[in-house]
Amino acid sequence: MTLPLAKDFSHLFSDETNARKPSPLKTCIHLFQDPNIIFLGGGLPLSDYFPWDNVDADTPAPPFTKGIGYPITDLSTDSISKLTIHKNDKPHEGDIPLARSLQYGFSQGQPELLDFLREHTKLIHDIKYQDWDIIATAGNTNAWESTLRVFCNRGDVILAEAHSFSSCLAAAQAQGITTFPIPIDDNGIIPEKLEKILDNWTPGAPKPKLLYTIPTGQNPTGTSLPAHRMEEIYRIAQKHDFLIVEDAPYYFLQMDKYVKDVNERTALRSQVKKQTHEEFLKALDKTFLSCDNDGRVIRLDSFSKVLAPGTRLGWITGCKSILKSFVSLHEMTIQAPSGMIQSFVSGTLHRWGQNGYLDWLQGLRHEYTLKRDNAIDALHEFLPKSDAFVINPPIAGMFFTVNIDASAHPEFKTKYESDPAKVENAIYEKVIQYGVLIVPGAWFITEGETNPPQPAESKQVDNPNEIFFRGTYAAVSAEKLREGLKRLGECLYEEFQIAK
Repeated sequence: MTLPLAKDFSHLFSDETNARKPSPLKTCIHLFQDPNIIFLGGGLPLSDYFPWDNVDADTPAPPFTKGIGYPITDLSTDSISKLTIHKNDKPHEGDIPLARSLQYGFSQGQPELLDFLREHTKLIHDIKYQDWDIIATAGNTNAWESTLRVFCNRGDVILAEAHSFSSCLAAAQAQGITTFPIPIDDNGIIPEKLEKILDNWTPGAPKPKLLYTIPTGQNPTGTSLPAHRMEEIYRIAQKHDFLIVEDAPYYFLQMDKYVKDVNERTALRSQVKKQTHEEFLKALDKTFLSCDNDGRVIRLDSFSKVLAPGTRLGWITGCKSILKSFVSLHEMTIQAPSGMIQSFVSGTLHRWGQNGYLDWLQGLRHEYTLKRDNAIDALHEFLPKSDAFVINPPIAGMFFTVNIDASAHPEFKTKYESDPAKVENAIYEKVIQYGVLIVPGAWFITEGETNPPQPAESKQVDNPNEIFFRGTYAAVSAEKLREGLKRLGECLYEEFQIAK
């Protein structure tokens, strides 16, 4: 079956994108790689003067039978993958020679890395149109900031979950873009409420251009969007003609459902054999990219959570006509992601192969399931046994949340003047005194209003006295995590004046 071409979304481009003309120098940079051309057209330093002749690195080798966190120094030689990146030689087909990766050019990303990621994308997603592609980025923070510049003008409106990643909200607000909140529950965005908001959008107010969403392992709430909701949201995007920005740094940190009873959990896990690659892929959550037959989804992926944050390397998947505008912007901003990192990552991934990378991702799933279980077990053990505290076990990502009914505080009406925000701030200050840090949900509130404003019911909150705190099980050892959550429990016992 012949797949359709993506639709034209150029009517959503920003004034900046429409005004940008290609840099004349960038139009000829590809000729630098042509051996028949004596290139005198640009200020490219001779690679002879690059001080690095070769760079070595060791990584564990697939299938990582001892676990992805096992010390490399304790592995046998045949369990170690040796990586040497040379300045000019290319001993492996996936290698990017330093003479090229450290030079100007390839704003879209180095070909060897892009080739691997295209094959990876075909394994993970069922893209339903022809003209898709990927470009490399300096991580999802860069990709999101670029997305805002490609599509939004000052005064434009975008949609986001009612609580969302604060840095991404701040990036939009700094550009004068209104971030309008969409209600969420334990399963993410509520499609019915999204559609009601848009169907009753105030005449004269700018219609939203983008929906920014973290559908899997949402930050901060830890929720994951079911497939049927994803399909409904995509239909609403078609109906109201906005693009979906699918921010997916936590996508591969998916886990088994949490089972509270340890004996039952152990029995269930003992019956489960390690998944084959095919079973692993089939079990992954549906993606907006796999719903897309228009080319209206822009997916942001990153190596930050699956390899290392300091790589500052990721990629955008979308239709070619949209990605062209990203490349034009990057040619004049980041130039390209770090060449050294692209060489390292491409060399590593090509040596592992697609199956080896899936082994790594399966290893991550195992490790994060254990971390999540340890955190939720400790919360059940140490938090006060009261309906005022609700523990939310995630099925993906790095974060857990604890919902708290602020009105249950014995001094809610007196000391805190019936203001849940004051209770939230008091808890935050007290947990620090107890020597642990979890962060208040207020830090992640999506705030914004259109001009003219939306109907009041569009921002109604079901439980205005409910607050929450976000914690992570990713950053510390299991022992420190338990100790931190014990301190959290002691703090809440004292603050809410609950006897043990």
